[in-house]
Amino acid sequence: MARLAGASLAGTAIEFYDFFVYGTAAALVLGPLFFPTFSPLAGTLAAFGTFGAGFVARPLGSVLFGHLGDRRGRRPVLVISLLLTGASTVAVGCLPVYGSLGVAAPVLLLALRFLQGLGLGGEWGGAVLLTAEHAPPERRALWSCFPQVGPALGFLLANGIMLVLSASLSDAQFARWGWRVPFWAAGALALAGLWLRSSLAESPRFLEIDDHARVPLVEVVRHHGRLVLLAAGALAAGYAVFYAVTTWSLAYVTERLGVSRTVMLVCVMAAVAVHGALTPVMALLGDRYGRRFMCMAGCTACALWMLPMVALLATGEPLYMFLGILGALIAFVAMFGVIAAYLPELFEARVRCTGAAVGYNLGGVLGGALTPIVATALAEHGGRVPWGVGWYLTGMALLSLGCFALLPETRPVPVPAAEPAAG
Repeated sequence: MARLAGASLAGTAIEFYDFFVYGTAAALVLGPLFFPTFSPLAGTLAAFGTFGAGFVARPLGSVLFGHLGDRRGRRPVLVISLLLTGASTVAVGCLPVYGSLGVAAPVLLLALRFLQGLGLGGEWGGAVLLTAEHAPPERRALWSCFPQVGPALGFLLANGIMLVLSASLSDAQFARWGWRVPFWAAGALALAGLWLRSSLAESPRFLEIDDHARVPLVEVVRHHGRLVLLAAGALAAGYAVFYAVTTWSLAYVTERLGVSRTVMLVCVMAAVAVHGALTPVMALLGDRYGRRFMCMAGCTACALWMLPMVALLATGEPLYMFLGILGALIAFVAMFGVIAAYLPELFEARVRCTGAAVGYNLGGVLGGALTPIVATALAEHGGRVPWGVGWYLTGMALLSLGCFALLPETRPVPVPAAEPAAG
């Protein structure tokens, strides 16, 4: 289990590195480079629009790779999704900017971001299921949380490289070539991930299935449609909060408040490091007290903290900004620390890869794709404190809280193996 969890963690860290490095670049530099004819605000919104394209692609990736995972096994999904995400990320680093290629540059940027999202949409289901289906039931949340630590490590790696480059290069050097380096590094990371995953064993639960679903998506829509929609709504707040504090806040405090991007990156990275360290703790609590209980506690904390968070961000003071972000990410990890165990337990094994991945990635569309755009627009039309952003995130938290209330608990209360959604 330790070897399997380590390989899953490393793989998700690499794939989310690819995804996050784009988000940081979108907040800091892609607007002027690929949309120079736009105003600064419109350029940032356009860059966040291409960022959102990755989220739109993720449900499609979950359908394609979920079909492969439910028909052929969880293991092939891990290899193909990693190759696709890594190749598209390297290609972004090689892409000419608007000044060299004209309007084709943002079009190609959008296409490559879509391919990134396609690969990541498949990655999560394969990595999580391979770990969850090997894990003992009484410690499933703990072992399954390791792929959930991967996003935090990927974020720290992506932003750590960005931080070093930002601090060591002039603005002109960073805009000319420095922003490309993290994208090029994705190639070496992808090769390392493939090596780690090459010897993983197939899920024992998948090997036990005698009657594989012929078209998993059709079966999921027909028998688990309500469950998928509730899962998507339940996860939307987590995505909204995470990308508000890790992507929108970078643009907001650097452009609106004049805070150094180096200072803001350090604040965000420190909070994400704490969030990653707390993930196993939240998973242990999920094994003891239940998955849904932890998710509802996290949603409640989010709803209570979003207005104080934006007030702390608006101060522009590093310590206060760090505390605001940290509180938001602790609430977030209370939810997402147990999700890797909770979602697979909601679906029967023959359609689990498709059902869990589609629900997870639809939540990304609802909460992650639009949040940087909506938050940027709301902050632009507000005062110094972006209260509109706080109310928006509070509303998302309440929506997710309602969806979690309609979902069943899976641990420690057992649910029927054949059709948990009917409970």
